[in-house]
Amino acid sequence: MKHAHILFIEDDINLGFVVRDTLENVPFEVTHCTTGTDGWATFQAGHFDLCLLDVMLPQTDGFTLARQIRAVNTQIPILFLSALADKNDRLQGLRLGADDYLTKPFSVEELILKINVFLRRTATPTEPFLHANTALNRQNLTLLVNGQTQTLTQREADVLAYLLDRPNTLVRRDELLRTVWGDDDYFMGRSLDVFISRLRKRLTKDPTLRIENVHGVGFVLRQ
Repeated sequence: MKHAHILFIEDDINLGFVVRDTLENVPFEVTHCTTGTDGWATFQAGHFDLCLLDVMLPQTDGFTLARQIRAVNTQIPILFLSALADKNDRLQGLRLGADDYLTKPFSVEELILKINVFLRRTATPTEPFLHANTALNRQNLTLLVNGQTQTLTQREADVLAYLLDRPNTLVRRDELLRTVWGDDDYFMGRSLDVFISRLRKRLTKDPTLRIENVHGVGFVLRQ
């Protein structure tokens, strides 16, 4: 049986050993790099199902590395593991296209849970959503809007699919957060706002679809 292949980039040798050993016992196949430069070269040379990136890396930092990865692959899930706990750092990571951001120290059990959630979503075929000028293919993570194809991140697709399944219906923030993120704390709420903003930009070419904000309550996808 082929195991999911994870690219893990972390310069702390001790932490790297513990996380790698734990993930290999799940089991996952793990390739561990200690610099951003080596991580980028390894990513280009191999095939991976998910990336775990530290932010504060020697040679090439994690944010730069995520930007490089997203430039060539918009679908692979990217999770940040970082000691930078400031909300602006975390939001920057999400704006660069990351799917999640865990701050150190983190629970290895939570990390494994998040990895499994992303891998399960990328592996599970789902029916495409069709509406007038827009089509979302949840399996391929592509969004076709007025003849133009855009590639989504896994989390963008998850959020949009949840809203598209409930058109013209108020979807509460806590409901969406618990379903897609598994939590509804303050930072997750800010993360949701980032993804909603990105999705609104993606839908601008289809005037028949719009995501409305119901202040303090949630969102309605109008069609």
